[in-house]
Amino acid sequence: MTCQVSYDDSGLQTINGVQPWQSPRLWDDLSKICLICLTLIVFLIFQDYGISTDEEVQNIYGQKLLAFYFSGFTDWSAFHYKDLYLYGGLFDLASALVVPISPFGEYETRHLLCGLIGVVGIAGCWRTARLLGGARAGFLAAALLALTAAWFGAMFNNTKDVPFAAAMIWGLYHVTRIAMQLPRPKRRSVLKLGLVVGLGLGIRVGALLIPAFLAAALFAWVALSVPRIGAAAALRLGGGAVLRLLPALPIAYALMAVLWPWSVFAPLNPVLALEEFSRFPIHISTLLDGRAVWSTDPPALYLPIYLGVKLSEPVLVGLVLAIGGATLWGWRQFRRGGQDARDTLVRHLPLILAGVLPVVIFTLLRPTVYNGIRHFMFVVPALTVMAALAFARFWQFSEARNRLLGRVFGIVLLVVGLSETWMMAALHPNQYVFYNLLAGGLAGAQNRYELDYWGNSLREATLRLTEYLELENGGQPVDKTYRVYVCGPQLAASYYMPPFLKLSKPWSGDVNDNDFFIYFTTDKGCAKLTRGREIIEVERFGVALSEVLDRRALTRHPPQVAEGLADPADRPAADPAASRPR
Repeated sequence: MTCQVSYDDSGLQTINGVQPWQSPRLWDDLSKICLICLTLIVFLIFQDYGISTDEEVQNIYGQKLLAFYFSGFTDWSAFHYKDLYLYGGLFDLASALVVPISPFGEYETRHLLCGLIGVVGIAGCWRTARLLGGARAGFLAAALLALTAAWFGAMFNNTKDVPFAAAMIWGLYHVTRIAMQLPRPKRRSVLKLGLVVGLGLGIRVGALLIPAFLAAALFAWVALSVPRIGAAAALRLGGGAVLRLLPALPIAYALMAVLWPWSVFAPLNPVLALEEFSRFPIHISTLLDGRAVWSTDPPALYLPIYLGVKLSEPVLVGLVLAIGGATLWGWRQFRRGGQDARDTLVRHLPLILAGVLPVVIFTLLRPTVYNGIRHFMFVVPALTVMAALAFARFWQFSEARNRLLGRVFGIVLLVVGLSETWMMAALHPNQYVFYNLLAGGLAGAQNRYELDYWGNSLREATLRLTEYLELENGGQPVDKTYRVYVCGPQLAASYYMPPFLKLSKPWSGDVNDNDFFIYFTTDKGCAKLTRGREIIEVERFGVALSEVLDRRALTRHPPQVAEGLADPADRPAADPAASRPR
């Protein structure tokens, strides 16, 4: 292919009639560079993240699943361990295999794997948007998801929801490809779909939504083909498509059986798991706009509200543009009779269902939910693709109307992207506590919405306590052992404790018989358990996530007084906000 360089009427250079910034190759290259950079960032920062509340039990589940296979199917402890048998073990099993050969710590390795899977999810977002809207839409989708703090912050220690969301967006990609190939889907596409569905079911039974999206697309294709080719022909072609899709079933089932053995112990076990998740027996309080609501009885608007305040502002604006654009397109098709809209509707239907159907189901059924959008993280990539498609089409429309307007739109997107990058850097490594301007930012969300529900900030609190004591000891090895009470996920703090810090068992003995008290502020009951001098506060944008209290003046280990300092309260603290009494 020859490359013809020319100039348009305004003197701007074009290549084969296309200006450089409109070239699909340019946007594909930018997308690949973005993914490479994200992968490098994951390797640079994965050790900055703490251990989440559920990670310990998930890690044990993976080890038990591995024991099930290595024992020759005789060790069945995995299927009696808490409620973990209701989940697939793809990630936990993979991490159990990798940890023994990893140069990093047990949980650091899990965070690295999860971070890389998060990048795989971003790649799926890129491919899906590119398939539907072109190379520029693909880049925008990858950038938008990477700059969505709720996604990026969860990429490293949310080892259940992020891998599941990555599987779902890749499932959406393959469903969309098949929808575009109807009524004769290619065998390669069908086999890849079976692979992705099997991997998704190997994490959570909710992956059954993927074939449901495809079934809806096939039904729409048949229904919209009837006026054109007749009912008999449409049904015949639809039936042929179903037969071509059947090879995906054994692949998906085999993978599910390997990664989630309990699912095949009885034919209806996946259905039982689905029913159990809808009414999960966790009766805890969760915040919604300043109100405490029970997880087993959430308001119908719990999920829509949380999506509204957790998604980044660019994604929300893109969704508004998407709704407006879809409405305008639908009206035009109605005016024209809609005969040429079949292919467009069929190929976009899976995306619409992926972003909207879970929210509608939640609103109608109100299943058990807590921790904001954590359990519905899988809808975030689909919504991001919608926003990216809308931005790409609006950008294209602007360029067609006025070249300067198109440039201004691109510059605005760049500035917004830089702003989101700065905000995420300021939140690091607690990006997942982000709230947008609809909630008043992080400060406005305080005491109104869920913040550090994972206890991620306890790692920073523990490390800063260690530094505080080493500084207090003049940089010499600390020769005393201090008792520390942690109100929150125990492992999230104890994993990072040096030998001179001894963890007290939770809820045993007198909480006041400890030298230090560490707690995360999400649990309001923690602050009422004891008193002491606040020496460390882990905060972002003025909002406290975790705190450390020094109780040595009240116990048998009063703090050492450095030479020249008359009172421990006069000692330089490791935190600017230290030494506040509480």
